[in-house]
Amino acid sequence: MADKLKITLVKSTIGSIPKQRATVEALGLKKLNKTVELPDNSSTRGMIQRVRHLVKVEEI
Repeated sequence: MADKLKITLVKSTIGSIPKQRATVEALGLKKLNKTVELPDNSSTRGMIQRVRHLVKVEEI
């Protein structure tokens, strides 16, 4: 397992259910094509799993 994940918002949250919108914002993503680096742990992985159709994930 990598120690960090690079997460990029690749699809808009317009039309998503509010729970998914809140998850994207909790990941620290506010605008399209913006990237954040977060630690690779089970809570981050769970959040990514919930919005996997909106984000792109790379291990670094």
